[in-house]
Amino acid sequence: MPPTPQEKTHPSGDNRFKLLDRVVTKHQARGDALIEVLHAAQGIFGFLDNDLLIYVARGLKLPLSRVYGVATFYHFFTLKPKGDHTFVLCTGTACYVKGAAAIQKAVEHRCGVKFGETTPDKRVSLVSARCVGSCGRAPVAVLDNEVAGKLTPESAVGKIGEWLDIPGEAAA
Repeated sequence: MPPTPQEKTHPSGDNRFKLLDRVVTKHQARGDALIEVLHAAQGIFGFLDNDLLIYVARGLKLPLSRVYGVATFYHFFTLKPKGDHTFVLCTGTACYVKGAAAIQKAVEHRCGVKFGETTPDKRVSLVSARCVGSCGRAPVAVLDNEVAGKLTPESAVGKIGEWLDIPGEAAA
């Protein structure tokens, strides 16, 4: 007996696609629900890889270029798996003038990866943002959803050391 539409599974066997299908159905597969569907997809899968973007585009009957454009435009979407901790450095004018470039260089050196990447051990993701809205506390970073202001390269690297549990590197 063939499966009913409710019992149908994704060819990969991954049941998370059932959850995503429910979101698409809830929004009646309307293209204007793209951001909501992408949020749901990222919540379900953790990040938006190329195959998932194609799946969303087909489900909403949208061109892949539009789905990819939205996913890459908004900084809250990620196309790569995130680490256990996230370091978001503000690169806006106030932060840049007050030393964001030095912080970026120090953090990249400590982690061994560039901003936009995750450490090989998946412990830390480095992200840059145009502005986080705390210019008076520049230079600023958002460390696991908490704003940290008046950062120095040393304090930023110290926080990374705390996340990596390396004795002697934690900020005092």
